Amino acid sequence: MSLESRPFKIPESVLVVIHTPALDVLLLSRADWPDHWQSVTGSKDWAHETFEDAAVREVHEETGIDARAPGHVLTDWHFENDYPIWPRWRHRYTSGVLRNRERVWGLCVPAGTPVLLSPREHLAARWLPWQEAAACCFSQSNAQACLDLPQRRVGVNRSVQVRRW
Repeated sequence: MSLESRPFKIPESVLVVIHTPALDVLLLSRADWPDHWQSVTGSKDWAHETFEDAAVREVHEETGIDARAPGHVLTDWHFENDYPIWPRWRHRYTSGVLRNRERVWGLCVPAGTPVLLSPREHLAARWLPWQEAAACCFSQSNAQACLDLPQRRVGVNRSVQVRRW
């Protein structure tokens, strides 16, 4: 699909912190910005796609991991980041769209879960202890999600909190 015919991105996305029970976090190196490490992220494909469906889809597209497989636990952290879209990526959105809303999820997988990267999106993957992962994230909201992991890994039914960056 050419850039001219691509639909604009929806300014609603997911951030999925994939981790093991020991709190090792999977980080991915971006293909379009090498040496910038992040968790799985991605926009909804259509307005009515749920954040959960977007999280499951993005995890599979970027890592090959099935978030709904036995032994995997996908948790809605009931937390959203509201942040400005970086100028380098604004062309992907309709004119005048300057902010994005990002729902944060956790995905606990067994240690040793294989990762199959999408080479279009990522160059490398690595597992790091949660504090080290936070220090490696280029995005402030992603780093904070890694730091929040010990408190958020257990799903608690609560209202959605929003952090504005």
